[in-house]
Amino acid sequence: MTLSGHTRNIVTLLTIILALPRVIAQDMPDTTACAPATPTTTQLSLLFAGDFMQHLAQIEAAQTDSGYCYDDCWQYVHDEISRADIAIGNFETTLGGKPYNGYPSFCAPDEFFTSLVDAGFDIFLTSNNHSLDTGKRGIERTISRMNEEDRIAQVGTYIDRTDRDNRYPYVFEKNGIKIALLNYTYGTNGLTESAPNIVNRIDTAIMAQDIAKARAAAPDAIIACIHWGIEYDQQPNKSQHELADWLIAHGVDHIIGSHPHVIQPLEMRQDSAGKEHLVVYSLGNYISNMKIRATDGGMMVRLVLEKDSVTRVADCGYSLVYTARPVKSGKKNFELIPAARPREEYTEAVKQGMQIFLDDTRKLLKTSNIAEYYF
Repeated sequence: MTLSGHTRNIVTLLTIILALPRVIAQDMPDTTACAPATPTTTQLSLLFAGDFMQHLAQIEAAQTDSGYCYDDCWQYVHDEISRADIAIGNFETTLGGKPYNGYPSFCAPDEFFTSLVDAGFDIFLTSNNHSLDTGKRGIERTISRMNEEDRIAQVGTYIDRTDRDNRYPYVFEKNGIKIALLNYTYGTNGLTESAPNIVNRIDTAIMAQDIAKARAAAPDAIIACIHWGIEYDQQPNKSQHELADWLIAHGVDHIIGSHPHVIQPLEMRQDSAGKEHLVVYSLGNYISNMKIRATDGGMMVRLVLEKDSVTRVADCGYSLVYTARPVKSGKKNFELIPAARPREEYTEAVKQGMQIFLDDTRKLLKTSNIAEYYF
C-alpha cells in the first residue's frame, strides 16, 4: 500500500517539527559561557591622623635609662590604628640626630618614629613647615632613616630631583585598590632647603603636573594631604576653600588638611556626577604638649573606599582623641585617650580638660555631614 501525496506531506511536516527543537538547541549560542563575570567588590580602609609633634616636655617624659620609650602614648589607640589597612599621619618634626629639641626647631629621637611604626602607621607625611628645622642634615637623615623601614613609606620631602621623580607621586595598591598620594606645604617657616634637597610646596603649576603624573598611573583615587591654613583658627580660610576647589577640579578625589594645630570642619562633597569627595580642612594635633584650648586633642578620620566596576566611598567617620599630659595626669608619659574610653582612672584635671575638648569639638562639627564614631 502506498501513501498518498497528502499523507506524505503530513508525515514530512511532523518529522521537521519533531526535529526542530534539537536544531534550535544546537544552533543557539552558549550564553552562559559568554556572560560577563560579576565584578568582585573589594574595600580599602584608610586612617588619617593629625600632627605628630615632639615638644621638649614630650622628649623628657619618654626618656629612660637606656633611651626613649613612647609605648604608653599609643596604648589605647594602637588597635584602632592597626585595624586600618593603611594608616597615614603628619610627621611634624625631624630625625636629625642628637641633640634633640622641641619648639621652635624640632628634632626627635628615632624611637619616636619607630614607636609610631610599631603602633601601626604605614605612611609618614614629611612636607610641613618644620621640614627644615634641622637643616640639610635633618631633612636627609629623616628621609634616610624612614626609608630604612621596609614596612612604611615616606612622602613629601626628597634628597634630590631623581629621588622625587622616582618616588612621587606615591602610588600604592592594596586589596585591589590603587591610590596615588600627594603631599604639600604652604611653607617652611622662612627656611630654604639646600640644593639638591626638595620640599613639596603649594605651587599650582607644579601640582598640576604632579596630578597629571598621578592620573597617568590610573589610580582608583588620588588623595592630596595639604599643610595649610592659619594656626589656632578653627575655621578654614578663603585660600583653603579656593585650593580645595582647585584640587577637585583638577582630578583630586579626597583632601586631608593639617597645620592649624586645632580641628577644622570636614565635609563630604558631591559633584555634579554624583561622585563624593572627602575634604578635611584640619585634623588638629595628634599628640603634642600644646596647652591652648582646642590644641590638646585631635581627630582621626577613617575613609573606606569600595571598588567593583567603579570606586566609591563606602563609609567615612571621625573619632576624637585627647592628649593627657603628665602635668595633668600625674603619669610619667603622655597618653592619647579615645573619646569613648572610661575615665575613672584619670585625675579630675584630665577629665575636665577632655570634656571641654570634646564639647567644643562636637559643637564645631555639629553641622558636618560626616558622623563621629567610637572605639
